Amino acid sequence: MPKRPKLQKTNAMRELDSAGIAYEALEYDPDAVGDDYGLGVSRLLGEDPDTAFKTLVCTGSDGPVVCCIPVSQELDLKKAAAAAGEKRLELLHVRDLEPLTGYVRGGCSPIGMRKRLPTIIDEAALLFDAVSVSGGRRGLSLVLNPEELVGFVEATVADITRE
Repeated sequence: MPKRPKLQKTNAMRELDSAGIAYEALEYDPDAVGDDYGLGVSRLLGEDPDTAFKTLVCTGSDGPVVCCIPVSQELDLKKAAAAAGEKRLELLHVRDLEPLTGYVRGGCSPIGMRKRLPTIIDEAALLFDAVSVSGGRRGLSLVLNPEELVGFVEATVADITRE
């Protein structure tokens, strides 16, 4: 039987390994995802969309803020701004994502960015034993304990999704 190719480590995986945080890496075909990337990934991996979290980067007067919310939800910018202590937040333009984070759209992880940024994770994450986030490239998802994720990225936990 042919050997399965070894999974190439991303910054996110290397940081979790260094911290001794357990995770499961799941690969998928990014070309088979469809229009709604987060929900498409969740569908391909057979995950509950409430446990799959997308990473959105916003900007405010004090700088960038990372927001992680379930792929089935929409970010409430007013709630996120309040949680970040900002007057207002707006989504970062996609052209600015890679220079700031080191990640591309569809592969942005809250773990392993070029610089650690203030992070807010939606409180729904703590309802589950495991959640998934991008693994740091398109085609890779990491499943891990949400409390360990919150602690590792030193995140604020708050309700930041629309009703």
